[in-house]
Amino acid sequence: MIEFKPVRLEDRAVIERYTMPSGICNCDLAFANMYCWQAVFHSAWAEIDGFLVIRFQIDGGERIGYMQPVGTGDLGAIIPCLREDAHAHGQRLRIIGLTDEGREIIRRVHPCHFAFESDRALEDYVYNADDLRNLTGRRYQPKRNHINRFMSEYPDYRYEPLTPDRFEACMALERTWRREHEGHTSELCAEQRAMQRAFEHFEELGLIGGCIYVGERLAAFTYGSAVNDHTFDTHVEKASTEFDGAFTIINKLFAQHLPERFTLINREEDLGLEGLRQAKLSYHPAFLQHKFTAICLHPDELACKDLWMKSFGDDEQFADSFIMRYYSQGRMLTTEAEGRTTAMLHLVPFDTELGRTTYIYAVATDPAFRGRGLASQLMREAMQTVAERGDDAAFLIPTPGQEWLQGFYGRFGFEGAVPTEFISPDNFDFGTGDTATDLAMVWRRDASAPLPDTLTATYRK
Repeated sequence: MIEFKPVRLEDRAVIERYTMPSGICNCDLAFANMYCWQAVFHSAWAEIDGFLVIRFQIDGGERIGYMQPVGTGDLGAIIPCLREDAHAHGQRLRIIGLTDEGREIIRRVHPCHFAFESDRALEDYVYNADDLRNLTGRRYQPKRNHINRFMSEYPDYRYEPLTPDRFEACMALERTWRREHEGHTSELCAEQRAMQRAFEHFEELGLIGGCIYVGERLAAFTYGSAVNDHTFDTHVEKASTEFDGAFTIINKLFAQHLPERFTLINREEDLGLEGLRQAKLSYHPAFLQHKFTAICLHPDELACKDLWMKSFGDDEQFADSFIMRYYSQGRMLTTEAEGRTTAMLHLVPFDTELGRTTYIYAVATDPAFRGRGLASQLMREAMQTVAERGDDAAFLIPTPGQEWLQGFYGRFGFEGAVPTEFISPDNFDFGTGDTATDLAMVWRRDASAPLPDTLTATYRK
């Protein structure tokens, strides 16, 4: 087991010895973020064969994750060490925040042993610093107009560095902002606690901040710190809704007051919030910093992925997405021969107009074992399982262009060609990739009940 140490103020120099020259722009590698969010993520660090490794508790829960190791050695070679550490905690290895390069290294050195996925809501928005400093060109005209209106309406505004004597006013503004957006301030939230910790150790953390005042009133404030030698990360930006344009002007003036060595500014993720996404896109990021998650696959998941790639025309990313989001060993039926999985199908739970419904998904047979009745064997098992657990219905979507499947599935009581819409938390495409061909064959417990004109299938956990 690796000996990890909790992130402490005195560890900053050691940690930044790895992160500053790394070139990785991920906001989670900013030391101030690690330290200020310690109460939630319980981040800890270790040095392994020339790499800095950060381990943390995902979403503050029981599952542990490892940030992409930062260093100049052989990344692929230390993966077994991380896997052993995760196993010692009774968990599988999860590596979070992988760059494109990090993902490709692991994929090359450990082929097919991991599944990878990037969550768009967690990708960082990274901007050219000069774009935010100058707002030049036609695409930034709306921003310049917004700033001009602010300056005209509030001619007594001024920009000031964020100093300790202003911290109390910043916390008061944040509480007002949160009350307006969330309707309560009775309990400190995680972000407020992180802000308090930042203010308590502002200089020690290397934080830089700025404020906008209108007269003697604080209208906006922001602060952040370096991710690496050339990338600055904006951790917090708050503004009073009373002063229209305060966000726009503090964004520009703060960028102008940052040291010139910062050529990139990371404004962090949008968390999937549509309004925040549009606001960040309106500043035209230079790029989005991908942050892939990699999970080390169990043997049954490896078998599923291997057979999926042999049987379907999907790319590896699609198979990975299914395994990471919806796969369950208890919902997969398989046949085995010669020490490998030769056929499979998945029983995915949905609710439809017909009631509690099972979707029979990804029916596949290894090409080397086709023609032996394996799919028929699995379909009989599937229908027995559906009947035993009392489902009202089941459905499946035959592969378009293979008309013979209509007769094959008809033998098990499926009929019809019902247009189907899938509803899932992340809009995963359970269909054919073309909604026009998502035509389901349906089995009903009460075979006398009419087929619906359409089927709306809502994923059920």
